[in-house]
Amino acid sequence: MFVTPAYAQAAGAAGGGAALAQFIPLILIFAIMYFLMIRPQQKRVKQHRAMVEAVKKGDQVVTQGGILGKVVSVRDEELEVEIATGVRVRVIRSTLAQVVNKTEPVAANS
Repeated sequence: MFVTPAYAQAAGAAGGGAALAQFIPLILIFAIMYFLMIRPQQKRVKQHRAMVEAVKKGDQVVTQGGILGKVVSVRDEELEVEIATGVRVRVIRSTLAQVVNKTEPVAANS
């Protein structure tokens, strides 16, 4: 019914290589998760931050709520967006989903 001391002593010896072999799948899973999920998300956040910082007066933007409008004025952390003639809405910069049309500077006539 009880395990004899001889069997208990023989089962306890484990090699150092076997312990490392158990961690290799965990390391591989973390590496795959990093390259497939974490890294692309960080890249997307960086691109969104750059897009939001580059918004200027005259750009057409879409908010996360689906409002499409033209930027009338730019302040520190908020924008004033004209969604219809005479209808202006204040929007926080970070809620922009995308910039639809960027305004380009007009070329001077030579």
